[in-house]
Amino acid sequence: MMGLTMALVQAGTSCARCELSDWKDWHVFQRELIDSQGRVIDYSDDREITTSEGQSYAMFFALVDNDPVLFRRLLRWTERNLAKGDLTAHLPAWLWGRDEEGNWGVLDGNSASDANLWIAYSLLEAGRLWKEHSYSALGNLMLQRIAKEETESLPPFGTLLIPGKAGFLSESGGRLNPSYLAPQLLARAHAALPGSVWGRVLESSVGFLVQSAPLGLAPDWVDLHRGEIEPSTAGRVGSYNAIRVYLWIGMLHDAALSAARLKAHFGQASAYLEVDGGVAERVDILDGSASEAGPLGFSAAMLPLFRHTEFGQRLRESLASFTEMPTGYYNRVLYLFGTGWDEKRFAFDENGYLLPAWRRCR
Repeated sequence: MMGLTMALVQAGTSCARCELSDWKDWHVFQRELIDSQGRVIDYSDDREITTSEGQSYAMFFALVDNDPVLFRRLLRWTERNLAKGDLTAHLPAWLWGRDEEGNWGVLDGNSASDANLWIAYSLLEAGRLWKEHSYSALGNLMLQRIAKEETESLPPFGTLLIPGKAGFLSESGGRLNPSYLAPQLLARAHAALPGSVWGRVLESSVGFLVQSAPLGLAPDWVDLHRGEIEPSTAGRVGSYNAIRVYLWIGMLHDAALSAARLKAHFGQASAYLEVDGGVAERVDILDGSASEAGPLGFSAAMLPLFRHTEFGQRLRESLASFTEMPTGYYNRVLYLFGTGWDEKRFAFDENGYLLPAWRRCR
């Protein structure tokens, strides 16, 4: 299925960095957190876990860095170990690692829809940019399966992406994660499968994102109960999940559907989130009270949304004072997304298509 030719690999690497310096931060991530098989390892957990999320983000960064060899390695590990050897038939399990008996394997077989959407997106764009039809075909098949297994009509919003196949719906509604709704990925899914459910998911997600964040402060989780949005019973907190909402919206092309509305709404967050030269680790989404500053990745994640503001400039200057990449798997992911976009290593067009810097070489 993979079948990348050596000519493609050589052609890709020859012009990958003609306009930008070497992406050192991504290469440090590779060296320290990705093994030779293509497994992204989160060492902060004693079980040395791998998540489908980690695999999906690494695939995206490999595409941005024009590295088809690593991309294929990451995809193969994901398919073999998380999808029972066949991504055309199974959505990936979200958690893999070492169990209490010391055996390695799937620890939780439930799916994670955000990771699945990022994998499908990266496959579609790898197929388009590297002209590898097998990737495009697999991405389309994954989108169809995600639509079937991980979307649901939830009044009053309409059809939305639910967090996984099992455990998130109830008779009165369900529990949703706003950070799973990256608008540019939903737009790309709609472009790939016009007339399918994805156009409705994109439109529904805009209203849901805005209404779930009354002060422009995104929550980690939301309970939808009989058509009403409620803060999750886990609390009114916006933190490690919610930080991605600002990141995805900030990276939206200005001409994308509802980009102006989303950016204006979530732009209000700066009044609450700026703390001690950084970004609050936790915030109460209803009263705006905030904790101390969070990790460096939080500051990087805010760069796209606030790039033209004084807040964004202060964050950029603060980040520039650090000479080493932050520690921790998730912290590094946020840092790579935020700084990579800010350095113009990649962007998204109005329909969600990826615009990597290396395409300017051709």
